[in-house]
Amino acid sequence: MNTSDDIIACARLVEEADQDRFRTVMAAPLAARKLLFPIYAFNVEVSRAPWVTSEPMIAEMRLQWWRDALEEISDAKPVRKHPITTSLATILSPSQARRLDSLVAARRWDIYRDPFEDQSHMDTYLSKTSGQLMWTASELLGASADFEGEVRAVAYGLGCASFLCAVPALVASGRTPLLDLTNDGLVTLARCAKSKIKRVKLQKQARPALWPAIKTIKILDQVIKDPSVVTEGGLRSKITSFELSWLALFGC
Repeated sequence: MNTSDDIIACARLVEEADQDRFRTVMAAPLAARKLLFPIYAFNVEVSRAPWVTSEPMIAEMRLQWWRDALEEISDAKPVRKHPITTSLATILSPSQARRLDSLVAARRWDIYRDPFEDQSHMDTYLSKTSGQLMWTASELLGASADFEGEVRAVAYGLGCASFLCAVPALVASGRTPLLDLTNDGLVTLARCAKSKIKRVKLQKQARPALWPAIKTIKILDQVIKDPSVVTEGGLRSKITSFELSWLALFGC
């Protein structure tokens, strides 16, 4: 399998499992797609690893496999053969590989049923998952370090919105997804996440990394207006074809 085959395999996985990110990548320039598809495919595999088995030990082993692969990349060792790992090995720096390792480590929380210890614990989880992913994607596309804080704020909002959308499924699986599932607690969380988001004047070539967050404000506003939509499972907002066309044309 050559590099092009690996990228195609990554794209197919993202298309299957993460339609919003797939569609935003397809609206991006070709050069960006070659960088975004591998990292988004990696995120798909890592995020679902804790959910494909009811055995915690097996889930731990699945996550450890990805941590071992990232260690191979960070240490410039021969990398195990897999479309995602071989693609990542061609684009990640050692520091980026170590950053993504912290993302995988954070996903261990998903294996178990323990709630977050406090709001700081949840904030750290979102920073290590959504934040590490979006900042690494932005950096791969050429974002300068000056924008890291702003990008991570957008990522926090996206992570929080995604988490709110997932509440019914998490509750159904026996998890305690949030510290406060009351209407007041949900509104407070949504307002806090929204308050962090500012318009980021990122370099044009790096903006596609932000595009998956295009609906974040709308989702958080839904919660602020009617928090019951979270527990009732009606919180959804897909990226539309019009919005994708706008992104492709104007890149903002």
